[in-house]
Amino acid sequence: MNELGYHLPVWSVLPFVGMLLSIAITPLVKPHFWEKHLFKVAIFWSLTFLIPFAFAFGAGEALTQFLEIMLLDYLPFIVLLWGLFTVSGGIVLRGDMTGTPKQNLLFLSIGTVIASWIGTTGASALMIRPLLKANKWRKKKAHTVVFFIFMVSNLGGCLTPLGDPPLFLGFLRGVPFFWTMNLLPLFLFNSVVLLVVYFLMDSRLYKKEIESGGESKVSPLNEKKSRIDGLYNLIFLMMILAGVILSGILADNPAFLDASGKLNGFHVYHDVVIPFTSLIQMGIILLAGLLSLRTTKKELHEANFFTWGPIKEVGGLFVGIFITMIPALAILNVRGADLGLVQPWQYFWATGALSSFLDNAPTYLVFLSTASSLNATSGVVTTMGTIAPGILMAISAGAVFMGANTYIGNAPNFMVRSIAEENDVKMPSFFGYMAWSLAVLIPLFIVDTFVFFV
Repeated sequence: MNELGYHLPVWSVLPFVGMLLSIAITPLVKPHFWEKHLFKVAIFWSLTFLIPFAFAFGAGEALTQFLEIMLLDYLPFIVLLWGLFTVSGGIVLRGDMTGTPKQNLLFLSIGTVIASWIGTTGASALMIRPLLKANKWRKKKAHTVVFFIFMVSNLGGCLTPLGDPPLFLGFLRGVPFFWTMNLLPLFLFNSVVLLVVYFLMDSRLYKKEIESGGESKVSPLNEKKSRIDGLYNLIFLMMILAGVILSGILADNPAFLDASGKLNGFHVYHDVVIPFTSLIQMGIILLAGLLSLRTTKKELHEANFFTWGPIKEVGGLFVGIFITMIPALAILNVRGADLGLVQPWQYFWATGALSSFLDNAPTYLVFLSTASSLNATSGVVTTMGTIAPGILMAISAGAVFMGANTYIGNAPNFMVRSIAEENDVKMPSFFGYMAWSLAVLIPLFIVDTFVFFV
């Protein structure tokens, strides 16, 4: 992909733009068509890129690019998402859950804290269902899911490499495991601001619903004792996390490297090789998911309103997103150094803006490489070069935080939205969600810029 970026014209990203516009507009104007033909739309835009590309660069190169993005990026992505979605679906929180502002605040706080340790996807999959159950009686609840995406699905993953894929890639390239704890002041500041804003908003809406007779709908949801059923599924969740960590550890083991330092693996086509480390990781995740399905009783899934609908929707959409973003990532990879970025605030916004629409993991690596070209004399020593701490913080925060700006900025975002809609929550449209992020997140990120990065 490195050389490819020099030859691709900027207009080659148009299928990606078309894919984004389809996600944003089609559900609004043709909702039934979108529900039935979502995967066909993704395939259409994928072919809109692949067919002209095959004519221009040859069928072999087109097949290579397709296999690389699908086998090396999409497949591990969807397997991890499936595993976490499946395992979390077997954990049921029962008890006195009435969707009060204080209770919702507690849910958001816990989810945000654990996201750095079990991943934003894991925390999102684990916490969203009990939160939706607690708020089932409430008419106004979309705002709760929006703030859940802001915090649990994104912001919460910034403190460890386990939290979000970009930080894990940084760890694999030499960033010390606990270095990301340097983001703690930024994490606390943003978390407190968002929690306060949410609590004030939710308290106001809750008061209105109680005054309009909503209180009578609270008591039927109450249960005498609080308990968690299916807790043994945490073992399978730990298996998934262990698989991810193990793949990273094995990637540095000489036994898994060839003479040139590249990962050994299963050869598929030309230069496309699926690393054995990736196969091990996916094997462990699939085993954990299958064991969860095997051991979880049907009534637990029913209590969680568990269906395969959300994972099918995310899987179908991201086929188109991953394929059509090939030219965007390729161009960015070779031209990123030409952007003239030298200050932390510039890296924060550049990384964040692109992470809002592209996969934040490769975007993080592009700007990590760009930052290493500045030849800092002191700072964090990585395999890509020495990077000034302020710039590394900016890249890390931009990649993790600004994935919350759109539904496609981070994989858990769309998953949470799909689960919420399946539970009869009327979520904002693509542009409607962006209105929320523009109103709440962007002002906060501007404050972050002046407080932490200037």
